[in-house]
Amino acid sequence: MARVPRLSVALPPSRAIVEQAKTAADFGYQRVFVYDSPALYGDVWVALARIAEAVPGIQLATGVAVPSLRHPVVTASAIATIEDLAPGRLRAYFGTGFTARNTMGKRSMRWADLATSIRQVRALLAGEVVEIDGAACQLIHSPGFGPAFPIRVPIGLAPVGPKGMAVSTELADMVILTGAPRPEQRRWDDIAVLVSGSVLDPGEDHTSPRVHDAVGPMVATTYHAMWEWAPDTLAGMAGGQEWVARTEAARPDGQRHLAVHEGHLVAVNERDRPLLDVAGDALLTSGWTGTADQVRARAEDVAAAGVTEIAYGPAGSDIARELRVFADAIRR
Repeated sequence: MARVPRLSVALPPSRAIVEQAKTAADFGYQRVFVYDSPALYGDVWVALARIAEAVPGIQLATGVAVPSLRHPVVTASAIATIEDLAPGRLRAYFGTGFTARNTMGKRSMRWADLATSIRQVRALLAGEVVEIDGAACQLIHSPGFGPAFPIRVPIGLAPVGPKGMAVSTELADMVILTGAPRPEQRRWDDIAVLVSGSVLDPGEDHTSPRVHDAVGPMVATTYHAMWEWAPDTLAGMAGGQEWVARTEAARPDGQRHLAVHEGHLVAVNERDRPLLDVAGDALLTSGWTGTADQVRARAEDVAAAGVTEIAYGPAGSDIARELRVFADAIRR
């Protein structure tokens, strides 16, 4: 049998995240990656702290945190807090931000600014004095209020483009990607890949209500992303022009980004729902959606390309089912 990567889960902070993490641990998932998008979900660090105390058998990760959302001292203190609660279980991944910033009407961070923030956080975790915005900063936790320095938590990045690759090569202990690594991205011993989709039951097709429920949020998110990155392409996407019209009618100019990203990865809002009816067979090719054999084959393919960890982001109303069936497919 071909080897497959480690299996982890990626979840948005919600009231249910602890129970979902427990379920994932029961099905053999090794790590919980937690999303960081404050306008859409709860707080990433609060969620990690809840999981750290309630699910001792699972590893933890940000997936991914966005440095511009918090002062470096706040981020370093949050990392120290989780490390104190769950020694050796945390990996801190960072990125320039998609919805975390788009839902605030901002573009992604500059990679140069991200690099500066990561260097500052690393120095703070080492117990050093760091100049930030012209002022001297340091973690000066008294005994019992944080772990001893230096605090050694692995830091990973989500490289995008040549600048992201350059910064990651310099600063990252590991990386997380959204697809199989290209040759130049295989320099790390630990490479995670974030995936979505649903394992189909025998006989299911694009008309299945369960498929709509589990895959719909990812299909809608594709339109959200194109609105930000390549809006001209929406006219050529199924139902794209109508979707733009509905979205423009939902909010006034200057607030439209709030309508675009509503439900990102977790729900299908009323403006997005018609997209599922016109998607047709495309629903069955969203992310890693496919039969158990097809999903297993994709896992083997990314393993052959150097991926060491699959972070599966389930969606829909039955997260336990998605976790169980995906794990069975990967390990069959």
